Amino acid sequence: MGKLALPGLVAIPLGEFETAGLLAVKPQRSAGEYCWTCTPHVIRHVLDTYRLDEVTYLDADLCFYAKPSLLLQEFAQSGASVLITSHRYTPRYDQSAASGTYCVQFMTFKSDSRGLTVLQWWQDRCLEWCYNRVEDGKFGDQKYLDDWLERFDGVHALRHIGGGVAPWNVQQYDVHVADGALHANDAMLVFYHFHGYKQYADGTLELGAYRLAGSVRELLYRPYVQGLAEARREVSAVLPGFDRGNATKVVSWKTPLRNIRRRIKGEFNEYQSL
Repeated sequence: MGKLALPGLVAIPLGEFETAGLLAVKPQRSAGEYCWTCTPHVIRHVLDTYRLDEVTYLDADLCFYAKPSLLLQEFAQSGASVLITSHRYTPRYDQSAASGTYCVQFMTFKSDSRGLTVLQWWQDRCLEWCYNRVEDGKFGDQKYLDDWLERFDGVHALRHIGGGVAPWNVQQYDVHVADGALHANDAMLVFYHFHGYKQYADGTLELGAYRLAGSVRELLYRPYVQGLAEARREVSAVLPGFDRGNATKVVSWKTPLRNIRRRIKGEFNEYQSL
């Protein structure tokens, strides 16, 4: 990462924050499950190591179109110590029962007593159980958030709809450009969560199994694809071999049937290019 000379970026290797507790559960979990398990521990490590007043966690597949300060201002005005964001599911895609009401995508924790109480509870729960399955009201690191507004003091659920637009809720919004900025209805679009996006070795682009309007594909997905390609070129220029190829597309007898079903439902979003 140092070769890219990105100002303000500090890369933290696993060894810096892996506790004995994390190392004990690591062999029992898949790579993805272990990443979820680590989420609250990374946040706590950064708070403690760099003595910060607050830390905001971001999912890797977010793209920002406006300054996150728009969202953090709401958080500051709420007087809370923890910020969480709702999935805001479109009814046809509502997975609250399985995946949770809130999404681990954009979360802020203050280093005060209320924030650290919530964070420690989440760390403990993720060590106990964090798997990619639904079990006893749990799912990964995410379902634990469902009752935080009632369980803890000082938790605020973001109201600004421009924070957390995603393929599972974008059907509710008119995504358009106004005054040179992207909007979702009348709200400034701050970030979009590109859940389900995949790029295969043969060049095929999978945008996910959701109904996406033409404006969403043109205003959000096309620039995102182009931006990823440019980022890949930048990294590969200083780290040859970094891009060792995308996941190989596995075609089974189910694939044509899946694609037909998605076409009928208006949810077929697979392209050779955008």
